[in-house]
Parts: sequence; C-alpha cells; structure tokens
Amino acid sequence: MWCVTGVVNYGVAGNIHSVSKAIEAAGGTVKVIGSVSDFDQVDRIVIPGVGSFKDAMRELASDGFIETIKDALVAKPVLGICLGMQILATLGFEYGETEGLGVISAEVKSMQVKAPVPHMGFNTLDVVATNPILSGIESEEFYFMHSFEMVNYTDVAALTEYAGHRFVSAIHRGNIYGVQFHPEKSRDAGIQLFRNFLAL
Repeated sequence: MWCVTGVVNYGVAGNIHSVSKAIEAAGGTVKVIGSVSDFDQVDRIVIPGVGSFKDAMRELASDGFIETIKDALVAKPVLGICLGMQILATLGFEYGETEGLGVISAEVKSMQVKAPVPHMGFNTLDVVATNPILSGIESEEFYFMHSFEMVNYTDVAALTEYAGHRFVSAIHRGNIYGVQFHPEKSRDAGIQLFRNFLAL
C-alpha cells in the first residue's frame, strides 16, 4: 500500500490536476495540499508549478507555506517539477531577483541558446549521478517546456542538451529530488518516475 502523496496547490500549480492523475496512475494516493495543516497528513510531497519564479514565491508566502515546506523537506521525500524544482534554488532572476526556498544552492536564469525559447518537446537525459527516481528510465524521453534553467554544480543528477547547450534536467540531494521536465506529460516513462518516487 502506497503512502499518501501531497501535491502542493499554491496558485501557480496549473498542472496540479494532471500531476495528481499521473500519481494515481502510478498507484499512489493523492491529497491536494491547500493549507498548512495538510502537510502533516502526507508522507511525501510533490511541488508542481507552471509560470514565473517570482509569482510562485509570492503565492507560497501568501499561503504561509514557505516555512512549512522547509520543515517538511527535512523529513519527507519531496519532488519538485519544472517550476517546482526551480523554486528549491537560492535565487531566481525571472522579472527581477527573487529569493527561493534555498534548499538547493543554485540560481535560476534564462536559457541562453541559439534556438527558440522556450525549450519545448521531448528530449533525452544524460544521467550523471545515481538517482533512484530515474532508475530503469535513464534512456527514455521526457517532455520539457521551459525558458529558464537551474544553474547548479553540486546536486546534478542529469543533464539534457538543447541546441548545443547542456542544462540541468534533474537534481538530487538526500530526500530532495527535482526534474526540469514534466513527468505527467511524459507518457509511460513519467508514470514510472512517479512509481519510483512512491517506492522511496
């Protein structure tokens, strides 16, 4: 029997429905987190998100979630998806400088590539460090849609190449995981990623 996975609903979590459905397809039980007290009722946490870094942090602060999430990250597995991964960083530079959750020493900056941005569509991973949530799906394709990237040198789990530019596509440190791509839009490979996360 799987534990309860909390999916954080914080205003910019526009992909919350598809993330919840994908977790359920992987065999998980989902609780949408809409208040601070909900964090105590889940065993693991998924932070989805589409939109801007600045808006995301503003919404988390407005909901009173920032300190609660930081406390939860100490003891529970957490998976940040796309913007949800980016806000784990120290700073973001979208629409000005904004402090992130600061649990990963990294900065989020606009992608500088000689190609269309956002980077959109299916792409592969170059897994550079052991990561249990990518186990068995290292050679699969995943769906990306982003204009900003996390610049990090210490917790990189996978890199992806776009127009000759290699960017961080997955991070891992302790019980904290993050993916720049959208597993909920990545078909069977994405479902398997959620199964791996549930099995931690």
